[in-house]
Amino acid sequence: MARRDAHARLPPPPPPPLLLPLAAAWLLLCARQGVGAQKVRVEEELEAYPNESVDLRCQFIDGGGKTKLTQVSWIWEPADGQRDNIAVYHPTYGQSFPNLSFKDRVIFLHHNLENPSIRISDLRMSDAGRFTCEYATYPSGNEQGTTTLVMLAKPKNSAKVVTVQAGTKAAVVAQCEAADAKPAATIKWLASVGGNHSTSTANGPDGTVTVRSEYRLVPTPADNGREVTCMVDQRTQDKTWMHPLRLSVEYPPSVSIEGYDHNWFVGRLGATLVCTANANPAPTTVTWTAASGPLPNTVEVDGNKLTVRKVDDGVNTTFICEVKNKHGASRHQITTHIIEALEDPSSTGVVAGAVIGSLLALLLVAALVGVLLTRIRRRGNRAFSGDSAVGTGGGATDYGNKACLLFGGEGKNSGGGNNGPAYTYREGCDNAGTLTEKANDFHHHHRLHHHHAGARPSAHDILLSGQLDEAERRKFDDSTEEEEECYDGNTLPPAYRIHRGRGGEEDMYLDDDMESQRDGSVISRTAIYV
Repeated sequence: MARRDAHARLPPPPPPPLLLPLAAAWLLLCARQGVGAQKVRVEEELEAYPNESVDLRCQFIDGGGKTKLTQVSWIWEPADGQRDNIAVYHPTYGQSFPNLSFKDRVIFLHHNLENPSIRISDLRMSDAGRFTCEYATYPSGNEQGTTTLVMLAKPKNSAKVVTVQAGTKAAVVAQCEAADAKPAATIKWLASVGGNHSTSTANGPDGTVTVRSEYRLVPTPADNGREVTCMVDQRTQDKTWMHPLRLSVEYPPSVSIEGYDHNWFVGRLGATLVCTANANPAPTTVTWTAASGPLPNTVEVDGNKLTVRKVDDGVNTTFICEVKNKHGASRHQITTHIIEALEDPSSTGVVAGAVIGSLLALLLVAALVGVLLTRIRRRGNRAFSGDSAVGTGGGATDYGNKACLLFGGEGKNSGGGNNGPAYTYREGCDNAGTLTEKANDFHHHHRLHHHHAGARPSAHDILLSGQLDEAERRKFDDSTEEEEECYDGNTLPPAYRIHRGRGGEEDMYLDDDMESQRDGSVISRTAIYV
């Protein structure tokens, strides 16, 4: 460890003998430049544009006031040329401008040696270079300061479309240029179509650069009218210059015929066909012909429009439309088929009125038939009714109770005779009813003996009761339309009904379940005979 520390503290080795003179010269040069920079004050770099003016400032700084100024000169050194005086000022002899290219464009701003600034007007691109303000002094000799003048040029931007014909080979469809710029501009493309671009540059005699770019693609009719944009960037521009372009691709016509609806019937008025062409440039001629020969007399042609004044069998043909432009011609054809008119178009209103009238008449007839069927059914549903008075012992009829006439017909078990007993069943509000026999001369009154007071007859007894005579049947036919049911849900079915009639008597009839017979009896369709 001790040996390593001792070795670390050793001084660095001295430089080689040959490096000592070079180091001394470099220090001396730096010292002289430092002194000069302190005495002659100028701007390191300036930017200017053609046709403008620029001020080159220069000032001598003498801290002790011991330096004597004898003369000042401005020396111009172009980038690829030799030094040359362009302006000289002497306190005794005045000013001079030895360079002819600057003589009429340079002036001194202050007529003294301490501030010999100059102005250069009507700048040119060739004025770019180094401008040195040099003093002749005593006793220190010449003192100087240098300003670099950078000349900038805004590009002259332009873009244009190149009209091309559709084909199968790549072609230049757009061009963009940034001319006479310094420094050189850059060009880019923004496009929605497939393609590529190439760029070239050209240097001008005054240091400017012109940049050109071309956009290429294989042009098709679909590319016509599509947009590409040229974009230029350059140091002197505040923002990117952009110029959109719409491509121009020319191609021969493509033709189609529109307007035929397959409904050309005899007598139709104003049938029209339109010849539509897609072409660039626009078609120069449009011609209509017919495959069968000259156009029919009923046809009128107006440019790309063909009109048939009135359709007849003469236009049952093939129409041909031919379109031409400078790149070629194209045609399209369509065959029209004439059909017979199904009806006279002028009688459409009359036919419609007749159809509507017929429908209304059918609806009215249907309504009348419905009403008649309803009335016939109601009459058919009625049974025979009569005006026999019902009661007990010939007394007054009790209309506060429901009454049902139960009568019988002649049958196998009736015991003979033309007339049978009529039964009246009375039902009060308490649902308790009685069955009584109407006074008559029939032989079947003994059938009531098995019905004690307060008992209700069964359906079998009702169906096997005696027949009504002719007078009673006539009374049934004269019954009114009003009906009242007397079924309580326990004893009698709803098929047996009564009706209050004239003179306080009750008209009686049977419902659809009962059927009258030739011998005057009424028989149930659904009853079970024993």
